[in-house]
Formats: sequence, structure tokens, C-alpha cells
Amino acid sequence: MLLIESLFLQCLAIALGACIGSFLNVVIYRVPAGLSILHPPSRCPHCFRQLAPRDNIPIIGWFLIRGKCRYCHTPVSWRYPAIESLTAFLFWSVAAYFGSSLPILTLCFYAAFLSWLLALSMIDIDTMTLPNSLTQSGLVLGLIYQISLASMGSGDRLSFPNQLIFGIGGAVLGIWLLDIMRVAGRVFLQKEAMGGGDPKLMAMIGMWLGWQNVLLTILIASAIGTFFGAIALLTKNLGRQQPIPFGPFLAIGGAISLFFGKPILSTYLGWFGLT
Repeated sequence: MLLIESLFLQCLAIALGACIGSFLNVVIYRVPAGLSILHPPSRCPHCFRQLAPRDNIPIIGWFLIRGKCRYCHTPVSWRYPAIESLTAFLFWSVAAYFGSSLPILTLCFYAAFLSWLLALSMIDIDTMTLPNSLTQSGLVLGLIYQISLASMGSGDRLSFPNQLIFGIGGAVLGIWLLDIMRVAGRVFLQKEAMGGGDPKLMAMIGMWLGWQNVLLTILIASAIGTFFGAIALLTKNLGRQQPIPFGPFLAIGGAISLFFGKPILSTYLGWFGLT
């Protein structure tokens, strides 16, 4: 019976994730442009014709129109179904990894956190910006998440004040450390080494994951960013002076910390006999 429930939950997560991914495509396109994410309904960005319901079917809809607008035949980027598929995968991962051990409400919060990270990552790749509207709303949602954990008694700190300190402390530490890195980069490199939105994103991640995972997230993000930058330089895909968005690396670090932060930190502390 538990296996059937788990499979049902995972299938539901995939379907819901694909639908949320379709909405994230709207967010990624409209928020940087200063457009409403609710009105008008989905439409072709070239001919502005409103899309038919069958065109809005997540993932499948793109294949039904063969990657072209049904009306003006302008090519539709493959990124739309890719983001829908990636969101579906992330939701499935939450259900498969945490499903049997956490309440449904917590799973929904985790899925929302990953959705925010994905949207911010794609916007940073496209525009080299991290919109305040998303980092701030993600921060507020993270605070609500910490309050919910305290209310359910399912957080790492069972008391209400300690749970809030856990989240708020993570947010403060996150923005503080990234600001220090930003200033240090400006002093030693004589140029902007990090955007102003990165500390805000780190504050958001810290609110969700707590202060312990802030250090882990930054370490993972820095390692992945350094590796990616080295590969890009060796293959000459990027110039030495060409900026690289750091937001996606922070998002990857935050996602890894969400899933594996506890065992990684436990193993690390175990090496020093601190667990």
C-alpha cells in the first residue's frame, strides 16, 4: 500500500511540476520585462495571438505544434519544454527523496523553493540580474516556511523562537558573507566580481536552509563556478573579461544543500568527532 501511495505521489508531483514549469516560463520572460505575470493570457511573443488550450499543454504542447507558433510559424524555443521537464524532475525528486518522511505541506514548500531557484537562475542567465520581486518574495516565503515548521514541530529547532532564529540567522549570514565576497572582489580585482542581487539570493537561500547550510551552499557554488569558468576559458567559449552569472551556481548549491545538506554536514562533523 505504501508503494502505491508513493508512486501516486511521484506521478502527481511530475504532473504538477510540468504545470508549474509552464508558469515559470511566463515568470522568466515577463518579470525582467516588467510585465504582469497574470495578464494577458499566454500568447505568442511575435504575433501576439492568444494560445489555444492545446498549445498550453506542458511539454507535449511544444511537440504538437512542432516547435513553431501555430499562427505565424515563428520557431518556439526548445527551452520552454526543457524548463517544464526540469521542473517536473525537481518536483519528482522532492516526492521520491522526502515523500515518506515529511508532511505534504513541507514537500510543497520544498517544491516552491526549487521553483524560485530555477526561475531566478534562468533570469540571471538571460539578463545578468536577479529581480528584487523574486528574491524578496522568496525570502518572505522562506520565513513562512520556518514559521510553519515551528508550528508543526517538525523543524530542526522545535521551539518557535529558535526556528525563527535558525532561518533569520541564515538570511543574515548569507547576505553578510556574499557582501564581503563582493567587496573583496572589488578591492583585489579592481572590478565588480559579483552582482548586487547575489547577496539577496543568498539571504533567501539562508532563510530557507538555515545558517549551517549557508556555508555549504557558498562552498558548492564557488567550486562549481570555478570549474565552469575554467572549462569555459580553456574551450575559449568565454573571454577573460566576460562576466558569468553567479546566481545559477548559488541555486545549484542551495538545491544540493536542500537534498544532501544534513548528511554532508553530519559526515564532515563526524571526521572531527563532533557528531
